[in-house]
Formats: sequence, C-alpha cells, structure tokens
Amino acid sequence: MLVSKAIGENLTCIHIDNGLMRKNESRKVIELFEKYYKLNLIFVNASELFINRLSGVFDPEKKRKIIGNTFIEVFEKEAKKIKGVKFLVQGTLYPDVIESVTSKGPSSKIKTHHNVGGLPDKMKLKLIEPFRELFKDEVREIGKKLGLRDNFINRHPFPGPGLAIRILSDVTREKLDILKEADEIYINELKIHGLYEKIWQAFSVLLPVQTVGVMGDERSYENVIALRAVTSSDGMTADFYAFDKDFYHQFQIKLLIQLKV
Repeated sequence: MLVSKAIGENLTCIHIDNGLMRKNESRKVIELFEKYYKLNLIFVNASELFINRLSGVFDPEKKRKIIGNTFIEVFEKEAKKIKGVKFLVQGTLYPDVIESVTSKGPSSKIKTHHNVGGLPDKMKLKLIEPFRELFKDEVREIGKKLGLRDNFINRHPFPGPGLAIRILSDVTREKLDILKEADEIYINELKIHGLYEKIWQAFSVLLPVQTVGVMGDERSYENVIALRAVTSSDGMTADFYAFDKDFYHQFQIKLLIQLKV
C-alpha cells in the first residue's frame, strides 16, 4: 500500500503460492486484495516447483537458499511478461537484517532470511526495501496511518520460507498437510479464546519424531506437534506466553479429535 501511494497504477503485485504457507493462505490473500485494496495482482501457483526442489533437504539454511532462489526465478519469469519492469519491492524488516548479516563487533549470523541472505547474487531486478530499517511495531504504525484493516496489521509474523522451516525434517506434501491442519486449529482456538492479539507470535512445528499413544481402545504411533507462543514488541526479544490449564485442556482435546496425530 505504501508503494501504491507513491507510484499508483505502475505497481503490479505478484503473489506466488509456494505451497509452504498457512492453510488456504493464497485464497485469503486474493480475497483481501480483490475486496479491499483493488491493486493490480498476478497470482502464480508454483507450489509443485518449490516442494519438488525441497525434496530430501533437511538443513534449514539450505531450505532458505532454495526457496529464495526459486522465488526470484519464478518472480523474474512473471516480471518479463510486464513491460518495463526494473524493480522488486520487498517488505524486509530490520530484525531480518540483524539476524542475517554479520556486523562489526562480537556478533554472528543467527540465520539466513530468504529475502536477505537467500536471494541469488545474479538477480536482474533492482531491490527496493522501504522498511529495511524499521521494526515490526513501527511498520504496524505505518499500516494504521495507511488505513489498513486491523486484522491485517495485527497478523502474527510468518517467515518467508514458511512451513518449510517449521517441518524439522524433509518437506513432503503429507507433512505440510498435517502441519497446516494443526496450525489452523491452534490459531483458531487462540482467536476463539480472545488470546490471538495478546500473543505476538504463535505457531506449530512438526517434529521429526513419532510417539506411542492410545486412541480409543487402540495403541497408536503418530506424529508429534510442538506449539509455540511468545510475547514481544519489536521481535528482537521475547518471552513465553503463559496459557492457563483450561485452555491447554480444551485445546488438547480438540486437536486430538480434529487432527488425530
């Protein structure tokens, strides 16, 4: 929206479905753009390409590199169809830069963000990052001034590599489906209980282990999902969110019934 204010109809948005986003994320994005923002939008379903290239890859840094390179490859292919395209605008934030780039002094790279250290060196488009020196809370203030909807502004942060780095093993469609369902249940429960906006970031992780349990009258050997919920203001420091026992109990029962993991 900020770029739209600056260049108007010269802006073309390209939404690439990499298959690694939340459940029904692309559909929700398209609906949001069409209903409220009326921007030029191109939708590309490249999920098959991304998932195939991640096959057999376990290391999260390698996943980030693959996703970054594939994203630019798909983006540049689509951009060639638009006359006179020279720039790529990304929503990189300052915490992304701090975590990805080793600075002077006693610091080290924490992790590569696909939009900072994960993009190919030979990218043909000039990169513009208007929020590169801003924190998440500052960007949200800009969103409010631009008149964006609260439920859009207050969405929990979601990594560019998406669920690929929340699957702590190789990426498959089956694992993605499991994690998408678990995350959908988790986030919906937070909203039902009025907890979503009290938490800065909550998400599910599919662990690379299985465990023995009992389902009904039978012994089961199923997947393990880890749940995270933290509070923060700027994304640089965080503390765990202390759920009460009632929420844990109700959510655990619903998760087992709906997901059967």
